[in-house]
Amino acid sequence: MGNEMYSVEQVADRLGLHVRTVRGYIRAGRLRAVRIGKQYRIAGADLDVLTGQPPPAAPTRVAPVEVSSIVQVDGVDQSGADRLGTLVLAAANNAGDPAHPLRVQTVHDRERNRMKIVILGGAAETAELLRLVDAVLADGNGLLAGEVDGA
Repeated sequence: MGNEMYSVEQVADRLGLHVRTVRGYIRAGRLRAVRIGKQYRIAGADLDVLTGQPPPAAPTRVAPVEVSSIVQVDGVDQSGADRLGTLVLAAANNAGDPAHPLRVQTVHDRERNRMKIVILGGAAETAELLRLVDAVLADGNGLLAGEVDGA
């Protein structure tokens, strides 16, 4: 019935009842009403409750988007993997919504000098973390095994 307000007479007409019966429902608490001056007003939703019609469905919440990413970094030694892993984990712990944190796992393969970073989380937070990883690795800052002097 929506957000409309009805008088006792209108409710009685709609339900095919006598006006006194509707007032009795109000006094007994079976029908919620608001008194304005000497008149009662009944909300459409309260009328729906009395007649047993289901309330309108609440809007459904859109499920958050979750992204899974795997980053493979070749040519990184154990110390570089440790530094990169610490940086990525620290950034993930400080990113985004605390109710939906990023989940990050890092693995280093010593034989192949290869590191994998697995990221699960929201799209925006994941994208920001991937930009950080790209910026760190693109600068030639010595994280990769071939770039480290005397390591």
